Amino acid sequence: MESYKLNSGNLSKIADRVAVPAYDRTDVRAGIVHVGIGGFHRAHQAYYTDQLLHDSANKDWGICGIALLDYDQKIYNTLKNQDGLYTLIVKELDGTLTKNVIGSIVEYLFAPENPSAVIEKMANEEVKIISLTITEGGYNYNETTGAFNFENPLIQHDLNNPNAPKTIFGYLTQAFKLRKERGLLGCTVQSCDNVQGNGHVAEKMLLSYVKAAEPELVSWIEANVSFPNSMVDRITPATSPTDIAHLKETSGIDDAWPVVCEPFNQWVIEDNFMAGRPAWENVGAQFVSDVVPYEKMKLSLLNAGHSVLGILGALNGYSTIDEAVGDKAIRTFLKLYMDCEVTPVLGDLEGVDLKRYKQSLIERFGNVYIKDQIDRICSESSAKLPIFILPTVYAQLKEKGSIKLAAFVIAAWAIYSLGLDEKGNSLVIKDVLSDVLREKAIKAKNEPKQFLTVEAVFGNLQNSATFVEGYSKSYRDILKYGVVKCVVELNSEILDKTV
Repeated sequence: MESYKLNSGNLSKIADRVAVPAYDRTDVRAGIVHVGIGGFHRAHQAYYTDQLLHDSANKDWGICGIALLDYDQKIYNTLKNQDGLYTLIVKELDGTLTKNVIGSIVEYLFAPENPSAVIEKMANEEVKIISLTITEGGYNYNETTGAFNFENPLIQHDLNNPNAPKTIFGYLTQAFKLRKERGLLGCTVQSCDNVQGNGHVAEKMLLSYVKAAEPELVSWIEANVSFPNSMVDRITPATSPTDIAHLKETSGIDDAWPVVCEPFNQWVIEDNFMAGRPAWENVGAQFVSDVVPYEKMKLSLLNAGHSVLGILGALNGYSTIDEAVGDKAIRTFLKLYMDCEVTPVLGDLEGVDLKRYKQSLIERFGNVYIKDQIDRICSESSAKLPIFILPTVYAQLKEKGSIKLAAFVIAAWAIYSLGLDEKGNSLVIKDVLSDVLREKAIKAKNEPKQFLTVEAVFGNLQNSATFVEGYSKSYRDILKYGVVKCVVELNSEILDKTV
């Protein structure tokens, strides 16, 4: 099969092989600026928008993708060389592949190369929404206090070099300053990250920065910018060389960076937009007045479930999430964690079949065709666990409920942080706090509680005698007997109590 480089000129040549944009991309204007054009954005928000653009009434809602950081140059170059096009490969549960070329990213900018161009684009009056997938750590707040971290060297750089910023806060501040000076309307900042109350957090962190950088701008932002909360969901593993090669072999598409994902997708959005919005509800998104119940459910079950599988699976020597959930003992542990510790503190979830939702998670985690890498799931756990797992711990402690399973996961993470699985193989630990975590993990071998003194992660959790007792017992048991035997015994203990 003859292969073609993916670009606008070759779309007609591959249109009989895969679905391609049926709309005129040259007629689409970028009403959305999106910061963080990685795999998840391209499998989720850009996918929804692409579906919407097939209706010509929506031509003002194309996307300008911003590659914010130095290491984003590869994705920027890829999109630039491919005219913003990429292939979305949906790996169905039966192993079949659904392929679509996505065309909603019609502009692209590399922020480190031209900061002023990014600021001008964000300030452009045609831009109604600035959306974000900057990861949990990108919001730059202290997990314990919730305060903005002004000690971050990049933040200090932005305060001292306002016209050449490096963080989202510096860019937004300068863009809104231009909008104010030019008498333009405001817009919406739409967070699409796995942070509970992500819109509220984005607003709080931005205003904290602006009060220090441009204090006279605060009132204008409060009056002219909205920050809707949202819940996003689609498992999107890293693209592998095999994915790239298979696409070329089977469809004749030479795509340097396709995106692979599961068939499931969900987007629940608070309907709070300052300057209009796309009708994403026409292509499957759900607009609601209160996102909190949905995001709490997703963060506490799906995201926490990923971390549980990742940490326990890593110690057991597994490399992918489907391998971990395929282990009966680990799968049972996860089900018990969701049923016994998470579900009791979720509160009212009107219209949600929680039992079915939890079962669907097990099915999604077990998709053997996704091959989501455990080291990806475990990366930056110091930013993830305080969002995904610790809120459940605090809620259960308050209700004097069970924290045994969550304490076990934290103990396993402490041992994981030593850098070896139980077969003696090195673990790839990607975490901004990796050095601190390893130092505390080494000290924990003599006194388990030492790991809980990482205040940026655990706050004052070390002061909870109940949690420390459960965590310390689990820590010593895992070191002595191994994670597999401990998981089996803990499962039996919990099941005996629930029968």
